[in-house]
Amino acid sequence: MISNRRIYLDNAATSWPKPEAVYQAVDQFQREIGAPAGRGAYAEAALVARRIERNAPTGAGTRRSSERLFARITPNCTAALNLAIHGLLRPGDHVVTTVVEHNSVLRPLRAESEQRGVSVTYVDCDDRGLVDPEDIRRALRPETRLVAVSHASNVTGQILPVQAISDTVRAHGARFLIDAAQNLGHWPLDLGTVKADFVAAAGHKGLLSPLGVGLLYLRRERASELTPILQGGTGSNSQFDLQPG
Repeated sequence: MISNRRIYLDNAATSWPKPEAVYQAVDQFQREIGAPAGRGAYAEAALVARRIERNAPTGAGTRRSSERLFARITPNCTAALNLAIHGLLRPGDHVVTTVVEHNSVLRPLRAESEQRGVSVTYVDCDDRGLVDPEDIRRALRPETRLVAVSHASNVTGQILPVQAISDTVRAHGARFLIDAAQNLGHWPLDLGTVKADFVAAAGHKGLLSPLGVGLLYLRRERASELTPILQGGTGSNSQFDLQPG
């Protein structure tokens, strides 16, 4: 048994302990409800759906709250990053990223490079782990479609200058993806000022959720630019073999 005197220093991987309300909600679901949302009309399934869509005292559940931000719930931040990267890029596109990114950015980009001919430029950092926005600007090409950077690097711990990078990317006309897995919930990210097109985040770190929750924010006008990369059961419109929008 783990002692209550344990000193936990691995919050960059996942936050612990979680708030008591999180433990209670997960325990109640597993012990007393155990039904899938949107997959049935019986009482427990309807209860789960109501809690996801609408939850006291705020009047809005996680899904509705995220949708007001024009975000989508995903299984984790890795899934969110893959949805943005693979959904946006096309053969012949160019991407600018940095050498301090997580593998959930670097590996999808490697796959895009090898499988669809997407070219990638990796901007270096200084000896403190900082990336110069001017280096991002110099790496841009006419065919640059995406710039992908972390807000806080899991490699160096540095906060990257996403505001300055955002201004550079918007002036060029490319799309801007921020990997906010390490900082969302810990560090401010004002999307009214930082004009990111996509923001991927993990729920289980600074947002204090259980493992298995992430989100992908999409600037409203960018949603139509993503090609879905996953198809499957949704619990709705099951008579059609096309994925609902």
